[in-house]
Amino acid sequence: MADGTLTKSAGVTAEGWLTDAWYFACASKTLEPGQQFRRMILGQPVMLARTPIQNGKGGEAFALRDICPHRLVPLSAGKQIETDGQPTIQCAYHGWRFGTDGACRHMPSLVKPEDFATDKVRVRRYPVHEANGMIFVYVADNPRGDDPPAVPPPAFDLGNQQPKFIVHQIFNAHMDDAVVGLMDPAHVPFVHNQWWWRPPSTGLRLKEKPFIPATRGWALERHQPSGNSLAYRMLMGSDVTTEIVFQIPGFRWEIVEANKSRIFTLTCLTPIGPKKTRITQITFWKKAPLLNVALPILIPAARKFLGQDGHMVNLQNEGMAYHKGAGLWIDDIDVQAKWYLTLKKEWTAARSEGREFVNPIEPRTLRWRS
Repeated sequence: MADGTLTKSAGVTAEGWLTDAWYFACASKTLEPGQQFRRMILGQPVMLARTPIQNGKGGEAFALRDICPHRLVPLSAGKQIETDGQPTIQCAYHGWRFGTDGACRHMPSLVKPEDFATDKVRVRRYPVHEANGMIFVYVADNPRGDDPPAVPPPAFDLGNQQPKFIVHQIFNAHMDDAVVGLMDPAHVPFVHNQWWWRPPSTGLRLKEKPFIPATRGWALERHQPSGNSLAYRMLMGSDVTTEIVFQIPGFRWEIVEANKSRIFTLTCLTPIGPKKTRITQITFWKKAPLLNVALPILIPAARKFLGQDGHMVNLQNEGMAYHKGAGLWIDDIDVQAKWYLTLKKEWTAARSEGREFVNPIEPRTLRWRS
């Protein structure tokens, strides 16, 4: 699908990744106060850090380009230190210090600090949003720009909930291919056919589902899950409804409700490199005590699910090595893949033309067997 040869325009990189957009960076619990580490996001090194906590203050997450402009050493290899009462990251090579806004605060080698305009040296700052145990970063199209984000950070109506568990895997795929593979509705009985989810004995059934436009994406309207979704019945009983939403650049979430219980599973796709995409699944629930008991089983099951999709990606790569293009797409199981590409096209057009994004998706009922 994606060959990495797109012409650069506003709202998208040459590799085909959307900009002026939010991406999942890491789980909050992985970023301790006073610590920092590197993550690759859209092919660029990003230092994720959290300021120390002192006297009950601090502990804010921030993100900078993980390259010191002096001798190009990763800032994440340094340490956090206070400078003039403000938190800074000190480069491990020459001790240059940068504030959470990316501005250089100190160059210790200068005999006369006034001889060099230290405040004109900056590293790229990425806006950060932290909520519900998740950290997102905003990647602007202009790496030197400092405009506010074009869109608000992701919001999922979770109140003050924290994740019950998080699993992730790196797919050997361009983000476009990873998105299309994960949203494909017809692969489940062949790829995820374990007894506790979708045993082969259930056979194929006709699916007829209504889809509607949603914020920068679409939604599969609330409905009763398929009768062969054994796991739902086992964990939540028979009176269950589900809703699935997709939003660019790469967020897919499913809400499963029964009586007063609720399960929310968010899948986030973050491009690492041309053929590397980090897939992170974050699961929340409330008023579902049986799930708490089943946690030791759910975590390996979720990993197995992702692993099965990752295995298909690797098999697909074997064919991609000898074939250019996306392969043969048919309706209706490939309509969502086409919607995704249409949304990307509209996003880049809107950013290039300096106008508001207009969702091109129209309500439609899709039919398939799976």
